[in-house]
Amino acid sequence: MSEAGPGAHVRPMQASEYPAFRARSLENYAGDMISAGIDPEPARAKSERDHAAALPHGVDTEGHSLYVIDDGGEHAGYLWLAERDGEFGRNLFVYAVEVDEAHRGRGLGRLAMVFTEDEARRRGIPKVALNVFGANDVARGLYRSLDYREIAVHMEKAV
Repeated sequence: MSEAGPGAHVRPMQASEYPAFRARSLENYAGDMISAGIDPEPARAKSERDHAAALPHGVDTEGHSLYVIDDGGEHAGYLWLAERDGEFGRNLFVYAVEVDEAHRGRGLGRLAMVFTEDEARRRGIPKVALNVFGANDVARGLYRSLDYREIAVHMEKAV
């Protein structure tokens, strides 16, 4: 695994970048659900509903923080975080971390997750939490390499 280059960093998203982020995030979330076996129409509808509910004011939504992953001056992906009081305590929740395909394998996902952990410490939040689709082996491997542990596994079977 390679490390992110010296020019790689995570920075706050600008309002002008939000429309492209939203379109991509809607598509990626729906795509993950479809890959997991959810029918396309309900997956797309759920993606729309969830985004509308979570980010009603875009980059200005209280409690949510949107970032761009920058790779030496090139937009390489995004990171979406939110402060939450979860069932198991206060956490900084990772709604999404996405690295563009052309930038994968450069350590940028790891960079974003380390940034998230640093941000949680800076905010005085004791935990980072996230959900990951079971078939996303690359992401699950990254999280395990950073000492994240599985708390629950949702399983289902079509009959």
